[in-house]
Amino acid sequence: MWKTVFAGSTALAIAGATLAYAQQGPGGRDFAPRWRPSAADITAFGEARIAGLHAGLKLTPDQEKNWPAVETAMRDLAKQRSSWFTTRASADRPKDPVERLALRADIMSQRGAALKKLADAVVPLYKSLDDAQQHRFIVLARLGAGRFAGHGMRGRRGEMHRGPGGFERGPMRPGGGPQPQ
Repeated sequence: MWKTVFAGSTALAIAGATLAYAQQGPGGRDFAPRWRPSAADITAFGEARIAGLHAGLKLTPDQEKNWPAVETAMRDLAKQRSSWFTTRASADRPKDPVERLALRADIMSQRGAALKKLADAVVPLYKSLDDAQQHRFIVLARLGAGRFAGHGMRGRRGEMHRGPGGFERGPMRPGGGPQPQ
């Protein structure tokens, strides 16, 4: 009788594991729908990022005079990004690759102009910051983080390393540059 119970429970365990594996899809990836931020979500995250940067810098009254231009440029960039997500979600993607290329070029030109406006607005503020504030600005604004921005600061192997300028980078060898594989 115990052999029957054991054989039955083993068969159920194997069948359950097979069903669970089959639901994951090829390569063990989960193909469940992912959360996609709405335009309102993107706007809220942008506002939080601006507020966090402002609070983290702890500006002096003299430095505070340069903040409104930076804030305006950041809000304009956030509005542009939110608008882009809204139109992208509601519009059909052009079938013609040349049309897609032209559309992408237009989007990049608009984004480039907004980034230039932000860079011009940041210069007077950044020059007025002390070393500690400049470091906080770089971290809070996620400048210089390269491909690791928003994804943590761990390399491929999970190690933490300091790169040039003190920023966290992926696996590096002592002389700088990536480790050989």
